Amino acid sequence: MLMIKLSKVGKNKKKVFRLIISEKSRDPFGRVLENLGSYNPYSKELIAKEDRIKHWLEKGAQMTATVNNLLVSKNVISGEKVIASKPGKKSEKRLAQIKAKQEKKASATIPTETITEEKAETNEVVEEKKEETTVNAE
Repeated sequence: MLMIKLSKVGKNKKKVFRLIISEKSRDPFGRVLENLGSYNPYSKELIAKEDRIKHWLEKGAQMTATVNNLLVSKNVISGEKVIASKPGKKSEKRLAQIKAKQEKKASATIPTETITEEKAETNEVVEEKKEETTVNAE
């Protein structure tokens, strides 16, 4: 099966991609059937051979999701964008940990009525001490 895919070229922190066609299982850095263009993600510049892309699609070549979305957004081909990646599922163990943490937090919270009563009591004690110190100072 033939695939139109991206092959990374350029420097480590300055990537540029080639738009290539090769067999699905073949390494994108190896031998390719044809170079169909290039894409610079920094300047968002796509240089593509539209006629050759359409030719290979007519022959039955498939595209990766990323290439499909790129070509649709640049109006090289018509169609709809596809989901390139799906979010991973959280494991049952992790979900159990989160649930336990929430339960612990819920049980650790003190009702607001008791907090206000405690504050009122401490405020009364502080006021009494202030009055005692002012009386002693005179």
